[in-house]
Amino acid sequence: MAVDYDSKEYLELVDKYWRAANYLSVGQLYLRKNPLLKEPLKAEDVKVKPIGHWGTIVSQNFIYAQLDRVINKYDLNMFYIEGSGHGGQVMVSNSYLDGSYSDIYPNISQDEEGMARLFKQFSFPGGVASHAAPETPGSIHEGGELGYSLSHGVGAIFDNPDVIAAVEIGDGESETGPLAASWFSDKFINPITDGAVLPIINMNGAKISNPTILSRMTDEELTNYFGGMGWEAHFVETDGNDDYLKVAEDFSKTLDTVIEKIKAIQKNARENETPDHVKLPTWPMIVFRSPKGWTGPKKDLNGDPIEGSFRAHQIPIPVDANNMDHADILVNWMKSYKPEELFNDDGTLKDEIREVAPKGDRRMSVNPITNGGIDPKPLVLPDVKDFAVKFNKRGNEERQDMVVWSDWLNEVAKLNPKSFRGFGPDESKSNRLFSLLDDQKRQWMEDIHDTFDENMSNSGRVIDSQLSEHQAEGWLEGYVLTGRHGFFATYESFGRVVDSMLTQHFKWLRKAAEQNWRNKYPSLNFVDTSTVFQQDHNGYTHQDPGMLTHLAEKKPEFIREYLPSDANTLLAVGDVAFASEEKINLIVTSKHPRLQWYSIEEATNLVHNGLGYIDWASTDQGQEPDVVFAAAGSEPNLEALAAISILNKEFPELKIRYINVVDLLKLRSPKVDPRGLSDEEFDNLFTTDKPVIFAFHGFEGLIKDIFFDRHNHNLHVHGYRENGDITTPFDMRVLNQLDRFDLAKEAISDVPEYAIKGSYFIQRMNDTIDKHNAYIREVGTDLPEVTNWKWEGLNK
Repeated sequence: MAVDYDSKEYLELVDKYWRAANYLSVGQLYLRKNPLLKEPLKAEDVKVKPIGHWGTIVSQNFIYAQLDRVINKYDLNMFYIEGSGHGGQVMVSNSYLDGSYSDIYPNISQDEEGMARLFKQFSFPGGVASHAAPETPGSIHEGGELGYSLSHGVGAIFDNPDVIAAVEIGDGESETGPLAASWFSDKFINPITDGAVLPIINMNGAKISNPTILSRMTDEELTNYFGGMGWEAHFVETDGNDDYLKVAEDFSKTLDTVIEKIKAIQKNARENETPDHVKLPTWPMIVFRSPKGWTGPKKDLNGDPIEGSFRAHQIPIPVDANNMDHADILVNWMKSYKPEELFNDDGTLKDEIREVAPKGDRRMSVNPITNGGIDPKPLVLPDVKDFAVKFNKRGNEERQDMVVWSDWLNEVAKLNPKSFRGFGPDESKSNRLFSLLDDQKRQWMEDIHDTFDENMSNSGRVIDSQLSEHQAEGWLEGYVLTGRHGFFATYESFGRVVDSMLTQHFKWLRKAAEQNWRNKYPSLNFVDTSTVFQQDHNGYTHQDPGMLTHLAEKKPEFIREYLPSDANTLLAVGDVAFASEEKINLIVTSKHPRLQWYSIEEATNLVHNGLGYIDWASTDQGQEPDVVFAAAGSEPNLEALAAISILNKEFPELKIRYINVVDLLKLRSPKVDPRGLSDEEFDNLFTTDKPVIFAFHGFEGLIKDIFFDRHNHNLHVHGYRENGDITTPFDMRVLNQLDRFDLAKEAISDVPEYAIKGSYFIQRMNDTIDKHNAYIREVGTDLPEVTNWKWEGLNK
């Protein structure tokens, strides 16, 4: 018998489903026993310290139940993103009602005992978080930091043409910069090859203790605002006093309308247009006005309003195990949902209410897209040897590493046409991704002006045409969390704009890895280029390598930091990083012309080992060195090798060891990082007491921390010292004493037997630096002996 999803009888079932979700949501805030209130409420039934949020819960439960209805009616492939901060009960309550929560966590059973456990665990030591988290079925969106719900939803529907992301957005969240920027997402969604997002603004009028801006705008103002952004706003409103069936009917009709509009947009595009020639549609959205704390207590003990005010934000009434004076308010509140109409005596949900939930994978809580993707596959990667730089003499030929890498990335995109994308904030061309842009194009749904626009297409594989790091990173996160692959490339200093997003993503990966039911995710690849030691013309504002330090502070199982020193090493890094899972791979690389040093075989070994002894740049073969040079990064590698060359010419008897480091965190002790070198391996490379001159791309404290746990503390790090300016590339190294002359001085100063006979050399290095300073201020470029320098080999 066909179900009439528009009938009064069906909406009454949806009402009961909604009330059941509300009842469970209140119970999770307050109770640890007596879940059906069969006995008078006692102190031991209530949590000692209820922690959580109430303000957005009921409106979200309402939206969720309505989405279940429309999934059933139209057989939709839909999932839910919760943007309103700490509304953790919502997805837990609804997945418990549809049965998936108990399937995943059998101890939280579909009965009275299981309900008690459900209540107790919420925001409780050893339990679950007060926001959507990896432990929550159906969630791909960490609920800690606000602003990314719409970006994550859009990232998830790229290349998923049958999927709709229902994105609930708080009106407080709407005030954040990232969320405001994400309304431009409609300019990048291709209705033929991509799915759709349905933004639903959950407008309740208040934040923690302030009104929201959007709620003070009229429907006309909001219509104009969103209309100007390319969205068609549909409004539903209740003041909390309306009859449920009226509100439900209004919302149902509106939801049907927007779903049919989405389907019509896609049908028209897929039947009448081609992926490369699509007219930019106007996508629908919903604005749902309802009171904050809807259906909860009306006033607090002082007579001030709770429902409809900021006072509903967290724990609305002061009831806990040590304060039971007003327990009757809590009991009356929970009983207002009429649990006897919803649950059987044994705590199971009544069968007719359970039928409201979609079945199988149509349940938003277990839609495969929310757990590693619909049909995830590893990337097909081309052989890096086919793209390797071949040179006759190392350190004599220049290439642009990112240009070479772009050729490889372009082939990756060709081999993975529906599961690989590049993202960034209007910097892909500046960062030399030429081949990728030329062949794969930028995705862009607005008009394309042939005279002015370049590398644009409705069906491009790179999305970098919006100048927003938050948006690009959010899209990538949504893309990889749903089983696809990609990278984010940006200027190194402004990667820091989204370092908190990377923190949230790391926290997601860490917690998801603890859930045995969660599938694995492709790694997130974050490419920092336009780096600190080449940011000469943009100056001090563009000089910050701090992402290395920021990510190194996270759990080592999930973080990799690669510093390739030439094109072949970058190719080898990409081959490893893009094949990895559940990592954040930070790749710091040069885009400017650089000397090439390592064959593809040498580079591959360096990447797989993490670092390596470079015999052709060392003179200590089989002997204890006098000094150890190490470098991590493109310019550090160049300057270390130049310093070694200078020292070798001046002091051919000096025994020098050179170590190139690519996988930086491999240097850490196994006590800190399971992948780290043992003390024996570390001592074999760096000795236990010889001076180590470490040329480093980032802040020096990171290397000092790494050496702290080791035997050799005779360490001299030359990295970024927060000295910068608009100057020449080499002068950036001089300002931070990362240049070859300062490195050579340091080496001679630290070898005791050269303290006297090396004094003239130190003075000569100082004179050369003085000459450099005078020359750049007179001529405006670096010394010819610097810019024209080539590797000539060593006297051994």
